[in-house]
Amino acid sequence: MILSPTRESVLLTDLYQLTMLQAYFDKAMNATAVFEFFVRKLPGNRNFLLAAGLEQVLDYLEGLRFTPEELDWLRASGRFSPAFVDSLADLRFTGDVWAMPEGTPFFADEPILRVTAPLREAQLAETRIINLLQYETLIATKAARVRQAAPDRHLVDFGLRRAHGDEAGLLSARTSYLAGFDGSSNVLAGMRWNIPLFGTMAHSFIQAHDGEFAAFEDFARSHPRANTLLIDTYDTEAAARGLAPLARKLAADGIAIQGVRIDSGDLGQRAADVRAILDADGLRDIRIFVSGNLDEYSVQALLAAGAPIDGFGVGTRMNTSNDCPYLECAYKLQEYAGAARRKRSEGKASWPGRKQVFRRFDADWRMAGDTLALADDDLPGTPLLECVMRGGQRTGPSPALTTVRDYARAQMARMPETWRKLETGVPYPVEVAPTLQALARQVDSRPV
Repeated sequence: MILSPTRESVLLTDLYQLTMLQAYFDKAMNATAVFEFFVRKLPGNRNFLLAAGLEQVLDYLEGLRFTPEELDWLRASGRFSPAFVDSLADLRFTGDVWAMPEGTPFFADEPILRVTAPLREAQLAETRIINLLQYETLIATKAARVRQAAPDRHLVDFGLRRAHGDEAGLLSARTSYLAGFDGSSNVLAGMRWNIPLFGTMAHSFIQAHDGEFAAFEDFARSHPRANTLLIDTYDTEAAARGLAPLARKLAADGIAIQGVRIDSGDLGQRAADVRAILDADGLRDIRIFVSGNLDEYSVQALLAAGAPIDGFGVGTRMNTSNDCPYLECAYKLQEYAGAARRKRSEGKASWPGRKQVFRRFDADWRMAGDTLALADDDLPGTPLLECVMRGGQRTGPSPALTTVRDYARAQMARMPETWRKLETGVPYPVEVAPTLQALARQVDSRPV
């Protein structure tokens, strides 16, 4: 998934990736390396994270290469030797990737992606892999929490206009749909991934007309099968009271008003007032849709108070993951040239070696606990990381986004309420296998 020439470029990376590659080249260091992406600890306001972004990572790895123009620029920069720059001309990703499927809940220290490749290939990919996995995991988790707050309501991604750039707006539409939203207002996301599209109108449409009800009628006649009228431009309740005559007029031509949208004020109170007005006028089939700085907490509060709301447009606070805008995540070297490696920095120590996560379930197939282990361990539970790329090629066709969405829904249903709820509580149990602990002690005993 690439949006612009800038994002296609392998130069969308940190300088130190290239300076390290120069040094590796000078010392002929290019043995097999194993890197893993993981989150060191869960944010204080999250009980789980939902893996997302794998599809974009695989796209990136398949297309990883330097163009002649990029190589010319590197030569002209004067930072790198001509021989090193020349060596990049044929660089492609030739490694293997193991990963948790998108839509898998995961927890601290659990790798959701493992890259095994010649050192310079695996190293060069670091920045973009972190960039993609962190962002999409943040948004998938946020969207899943909104879905938990409103399990039976219509949810639409409204965040494109305030997303942090075009790629963020597009990927948030994809990722929120993956995590359980019903659709998006993002038209390109609809074209690219067949995500259902939903939209209403802007206040400018109302203001461009000489009368509010003329605007409503024009819109309904232009969109007889899909119309939701924005009723809070001037006086929300007055607009609701005036819908009955318009509804009768439109009905004579076979047109029904499907819904109304409220985007300002006390959404719970306005929805209650509008619902009472519509019901009294016999317009019980008109649905109420609300938007405006919503997130899982405000949605939960509105529904807990009994607000008669049928659907929510959720944008800025989800697409920026406002209460959790970053993850303490890492892509770390775990093995090089056949020897396990381990970072021991204070507060940032990592577990060494190639790893697997085994998930245990209870008799009702609810998640009961995980074990972080070595990749070749044989332990009770279901191994979560699967081989998705071998020798630089995908091991199979990518699943349809609807298939990924169904998988995510099933995985969330297997998570006990203790960890699905919005309030943080007892941490999910993740054990570290004795074999992995022993390997860490062995690595620590080596001189450095």
